[in-house]
Amino acid sequence: MKLLDKLIIKDFLKTYFFVVLMLILIVLVLDFTEKNDAFIRNKVPASEILKYMANYGLYLNNLLTPITVFISVIFITSKMAGRTEIVAILSSGTSFIRMLLPFFIGASLIGAASFLLNGWVLPGATAGVTEFKTRYLEETKFYNESNIHIKVAPDVYAYISRYYPSGNMGYNFTLEQIRDGELVAKLSADRIVWDTAINSWTAKNWKMRVLHERGEDYTTGDNLDTLLSIRPDDFDLPSNHHETLTLPELSRQIQVLEDRGADNVNYYRIERYVRYMSPFAAVILTFIGVILSSKKTRGGSGFQIALGFMLAFVYIILFLLSRTFAEAGTTYPILAIWLPNVVFAVTGLVLYKTVPR
Repeated sequence: MKLLDKLIIKDFLKTYFFVVLMLILIVLVLDFTEKNDAFIRNKVPASEILKYMANYGLYLNNLLTPITVFISVIFITSKMAGRTEIVAILSSGTSFIRMLLPFFIGASLIGAASFLLNGWVLPGATAGVTEFKTRYLEETKFYNESNIHIKVAPDVYAYISRYYPSGNMGYNFTLEQIRDGELVAKLSADRIVWDTAINSWTAKNWKMRVLHERGEDYTTGDNLDTLLSIRPDDFDLPSNHHETLTLPELSRQIQVLEDRGADNVNYYRIERYVRYMSPFAAVILTFIGVILSSKKTRGGSGFQIALGFMLAFVYIILFLLSRTFAEAGTTYPILAIWLPNVVFAVTGLVLYKTVPR
């Protein structure tokens, strides 16, 4: 079956790229039509629009992969079933699992390409889309953050009541050193400002308490330079910052946030889980698609393609829900992220055992 394997893989990949291209072009045309007035109003250069469209197309490719893989598999398999090719293959003594091999190879190639895109290419495209929207589409920027808790050293914790990125300034700042569960020293300030001349933070109207066995030392002042391991860039980040980092950058950021004891580290962990989970979706959906469409039907492949769309959308909705639950703080976020793949893998095994082949 080596020749037939090559033909199936070729048709599978060719159909996949065609479906991807068509869906992306449709979405890009709709997106351009919707934003055209804003482009004209803000006098956006044509080169910037083309760059935005290219980045957005890469983003859409990742988002639409479950749909495009499923539709491609169902289209190819139903076409083979309509020409009784599958019956001929199985009648020759080839097992159903062996017939699945070229489909699995094609799905694995798509999954591997998806992993590389998600890990190293797509983050840059996502950052480009975010930057373009912020610069040209008049999107409201996040002007302040409140109640920020950061671990700046193994036993030192910082708190800022409210931070304003536009002025690199935070209000109601405290810095506490806690050792063995007891407060050792505490620095309080009305404001903390980033000094660009010396690249450090300056505390305004500060008070310092140092506790020891004989009591405590209390000092105050107007200005105090502090050497904190945080920079303004750590505050002025887009809400989807975790999506704009490559896999190596994501791992380093997780380590930094864990060392600081940051509250938002869970979003970065979940993003890493998602990037390792996503490529397996292509293989699982391919398995289900071949099973559902390998039987010849009188009505042609229309119903099977519609069924493929429906199941692909169900997968995407289940993925979005599971990610929301994981980000909400579930006990086992990695299990929540893998739930769509587990559910569809079990569904595929049930179909394999029950659906006539």
